[in-house]
Amino acid sequence: MKWARSFVALAATLTVTACDAARTPPAGAPTPSAPAGSPSHPAEITLAFAGDVHFADRTADLLGDPATAFGSISSTLSAADLAMVNLETAVTTRGTPEPKEFHFRAPASAYDAAKAAGIDVVSIANNHVLDYGRTGLADTVEAARAAGMPAVGAGADAAAAYTPWITEIRGTRMAVLGFSQVSELWSEWRATGTRAGIAMTRDLPRAVAAVRAARRQASVVVVYVHWGAEGDACPPAEARAFAGEVAEAGATIVVGTHAHLLLGDGWLGKTFVQYGLGNFLWWRDDAYSNDTGVLRVTLKGSAILKTELVPATISRRTGRPELAGREDTARIRQEYAGLHACTGLAGSPVP
Repeated sequence: MKWARSFVALAATLTVTACDAARTPPAGAPTPSAPAGSPSHPAEITLAFAGDVHFADRTADLLGDPATAFGSISSTLSAADLAMVNLETAVTTRGTPEPKEFHFRAPASAYDAAKAAGIDVVSIANNHVLDYGRTGLADTVEAARAAGMPAVGAGADAAAAYTPWITEIRGTRMAVLGFSQVSELWSEWRATGTRAGIAMTRDLPRAVAAVRAARRQASVVVVYVHWGAEGDACPPAEARAFAGEVAEAGATIVVGTHAHLLLGDGWLGKTFVQYGLGNFLWWRDDAYSNDTGVLRVTLKGSAILKTELVPATISRRTGRPELAGREDTARIRQEYAGLHACTGLAGSPVP
């Protein structure tokens, strides 16, 4: 992991501090301060979230060299202590297409590309991971395991689909969950106690229980949801209701995708909610908007210090996201600020 070197360095610092503390200090010497990352001095942690990723049509050839598939945006993702996207495809060469209009699949090198870009965890809770049935889902999960890429939001049964990925970064324990709220085939695709599938928001008691359980295990809970209406820049009532449920259950950060464009953000109490991050590495040029970005969240321990959208645009030639130039940055930031109005969210955290 990207934070491993920092963790090792912190461990060494703590060891040295412990040894020094064992020595008797000179009379009148000041008491040493606690090291950064201790409970009294929590360390700063940076999280990065981005939107939907496909490897099809214009982006399929990018996997010819997985190490460079995401292009220059990789430096923005890699700079974070934890980075996450929605991998909106089955990772399989097998299976039978499901009864739906669009079908996506990619080779296992999709995970290699994500890792090379600095991505640490992906959500697979979306309306394409089962495009090639439960055979395709099983391959997707197995390929993630083989690549060493945590993938949340779907699995061999409900227990697997609703289980968070848990990690610790400089003393702060984090849990990451994935859910889908897309209506297409949702009842057939949902995970049950005896059937593989996706963690669905419409299985509300189970979804809320998963967030509560994650909160008992970690001081930061990230909920990544595939929701909203395609082409609509305002979150629907169903998304707003689920955001309220998981905020009450203990979510620290709620982020979403699916609408193919950016949606606004804000606060539900002390929970930060971002309703839509748009397309990111995208297969076609006619999906509502080529504006995108990386949501950067800075924590101090488990407390959110700062949130910002780093504007980017999707290349019409390659489908890769690229950091926006000066004019596009100013435009996207202005438009993004205006998206807050229809979210129903507060502009700052409410105690």
